[in-house]
Formats: sequence, C-alpha cells, structure tokens
Amino acid sequence: MKIKIKNGFSLIEGILMIAIFSLAMTLLVSFVIYVYRAYGYNFEQISAINEARKGIEKMVKEIREARYGADGSFPIAEAGDFQFIFYSDIDKDNQVERVRYFLDGTDLKKGVVDPSGDPPQYILSGEVISILSVYVRNGAIPVFTYYNGDWPIDTLNNPLPTLTRLTDTKLMHVYLKINVDPQRPPTDFELESDVQIRNLKTNL
Repeated sequence: MKIKIKNGFSLIEGILMIAIFSLAMTLLVSFVIYVYRAYGYNFEQISAINEARKGIEKMVKEIREARYGADGSFPIAEAGDFQFIFYSDIDKDNQVERVRYFLDGTDLKKGVVDPSGDPPQYILSGEVISILSVYVRNGAIPVFTYYNGDWPIDTLNNPLPTLTRLTDTKLMHVYLKINVDPQRPPTDFELESDVQIRNLKTNL
C-alpha cells in the first residue's frame, strides 16, 4: 500500500497563519507609533527646558545690569509677580533700552523699546516682542520675587510687598515651571535663579 503525504497548509491553517501575522503586524505598528510619540514628546519637553534655561540666563544677565533710563527713569519701572519692566543696555550699543519680561498665558515673552528723539523718550507703540520660553506652567506661583538688601537676615519684610518693590528691590528671584503636557509624565521641570541688581546694591 502506498501512503500519500499531503504537502502545504489546509484552509484552516492558512487562515490561522494570516491571523497570527496580522496580529503581529498590528502589535509592531502600535509599538512603533508609541515609541515615535514618546520620543517626540520627550524631545519637545527637552527643547522647551533648554529654551527656558537660555531665557533665564539671558534675563538674569540683563536684569543684573539694570540702570537709569535714557530719559532719566529709575532702573525699575514695574515690579509685578508676572511682569518686570526695567532699563538696561542689553545689546551693548551705549543706549539704554526699556525691557519688559512678562508671562502671557504659557509663554514667557520679552518686549524691548529703544530710546528715540532728543531729549530721548521711549515710544511704547514701537515695542518689539519676542517669545523666550513656552509651556510655562507657573499657575499662581510668581515668576518674579523681590527682596531688599537685608535679605536673608530680614525675614520680616521679605519677600517685598507690592508697595515697596520699586524703591527697595536689590535682589530678585526668577522661577519657571516647564511642562509640555501636565497630563503626562515626566513631571514639571523647575528652573530658578537669583540675581542682584548691581547699580542698586547698598551692601558694597
């Protein structure tokens, strides 16, 4: 008697193989998409943190060199929790610019006004605004905190209240909380720095 051996797959085996292959491909594609999205999110988070770090470094450098305006204005024009306006020669052109750092939604922005005319004045309609940092999630936490020249010994009057900030500020604390998406890990990344205004120092 001759026994015939059948080669190939039966219909059921073929369907089963196709199902397994389809499932494997679906899992592979899902994994690739997950990795791509995770990488993209992490890259965006890192980029936002780096931009914020550069922004704080530039801000601190310019605030440190605050001075009287070209029109004779006091070095500090406004000292708010989320907006700070001062005068400084930020581009080393021997002209003192009016500089405004402020939080607009989740964007930290910078506005610059060059002096013009004789006598010099600052035309606010000519303010040039740029974005320094995005995805700022400070909430109710101030970007700017102010201290007098006796800090940290004087804990009674510091941080300075709004009414005495313009006249008494000698030291500032800058704080940013960065997070591309608060609903996803990683958690908030915090950036902060202290800056002493050289031209307003009293403890020389």
